[in-house]
Amino acid sequence: MTLSDRIKWSEDGLVPAIVQDAQSKEVLMLAYMNKESLKLSAESGVTWFWSRSRNELWNKGATSGHTQQIRSMSYDCDADTLLVRVDQKGPACHTGSYSCFFNEIEVAGAEAVSVATSENRFAILGELESVIAQRYAERPEGAYTTYLFEKGLDKILKKVGEEATEAIIAAKNGDNDELRSEASDLLFHLLVLLRERGLPLDDVMAELQSRHGKPATNNAMRREQAEK
Repeated sequence: MTLSDRIKWSEDGLVPAIVQDAQSKEVLMLAYMNKESLKLSAESGVTWFWSRSRNELWNKGATSGHTQQIRSMSYDCDADTLLVRVDQKGPACHTGSYSCFFNEIEVAGAEAVSVATSENRFAILGELESVIAQRYAERPEGAYTTYLFEKGLDKILKKVGEEATEAIIAAKNGDNDELRSEASDLLFHLLVLLRERGLPLDDVMAELQSRHGKPATNNAMRREQAEK
């Protein structure tokens, strides 16, 4: 059975495709694919959609340069919706916004989600990763993150090194207030570095998870013995 045969197409021969940033996990846009655009997307590795308003195929970013390199594609349990995870170059929205979903709706009790608990105490890292991804795509004038991305990798690496050194000095001085501040700066710049290099925070967390509970490697054991 071909991929096309596995999809439950609508009466007009389309299927909705949710496009998600593979790094920040932010939902970027919703578009539609037909059989031809799905085939082109799978074969080319970049997103192709069917424009319902123009009745034609369109390659996302072909004119704007804001292309979407596909990391993975999947379909849901009913086979009537696609999820496309991409590396987004520039804004995804035609308005110039990072994501098409920028019109907020007030929901009663929604603020309670932001309160730190044992279950979501690291949620701020995900939120910060999303903000950094937005800055990377939109490059708003005057934003510090824009400045870092415009200066490039060497500048970002320099800042990571500086913040790491300042965190070490704060710890050496026994100043936890200063250490808290410097550690926050270090984490922020490290997230900027990950975005610049196209490495999702999830991959780092997966690496930590894979190491958890494992015995020390031979190299690590040799280093430990050498330090004694």
